[in-house]
Amino acid sequence: MTNMDLSWKFAEDFVVESPDIAAARQLSLENGVEAISPAVGAQIAVIAAATNATTAIEIGTGLGVSGLWLFAGAPNAILTSIDIEIDYQQSARRGFTDAGIHANQARLIAGRALDVLPRMNEASYDLVVVDADPASVIEYVEHGLRLVRVGGTVLIPHALWRGRVADAAQRDETVADFRTLLDEIAKSPAVLSSLSLAGDGLLQLTRVSD
Repeated sequence: MTNMDLSWKFAEDFVVESPDIAAARQLSLENGVEAISPAVGAQIAVIAAATNATTAIEIGTGLGVSGLWLFAGAPNAILTSIDIEIDYQQSARRGFTDAGIHANQARLIAGRALDVLPRMNEASYDLVVVDADPASVIEYVEHGLRLVRVGGTVLIPHALWRGRVADAAQRDETVADFRTLLDEIAKSPAVLSSLSLAGDGLLQLTRVSD
């Protein structure tokens, strides 16, 4: 292992997940669902806490790992979470309940995100987490920046897509989409951006103007 690889592993192992998050992660593994890494989850929790988030949207519920991390940082927040897989959402709901999250704090919408997002209110959310079909990541982020208030943050896990984005030899469509997203965001005066190496990349976009 290189020093960078060792540092990455150390940062991931540094995070101690709660029993509820660990249970949701195990369920994700059993169902073949790729959950955010512990370090990415911890960063989401820190950002949720630092921004005192009270309203959040999650694109991609999965089995509830990312939602539980968000609630770890903002235990009183109201989360709207969208996923096309109803069975996954039912499992996530059980995980939220087991973690003591009140039912009215988690609004789970079963459906195609690109059909649901246009109906959400603009500039009304403190935090948006984009963790769904990578083929639609650019559209999801566009919606996220429309929905988040000025001062709010859009978070995109997997922004380095399994280490492939930084490898010039990789040219598949998903890699190209993430590169396009990163290039466009770097030019935008409407956001402040930061790219963390946690997991396989966590892109953080804070909206600073309309």
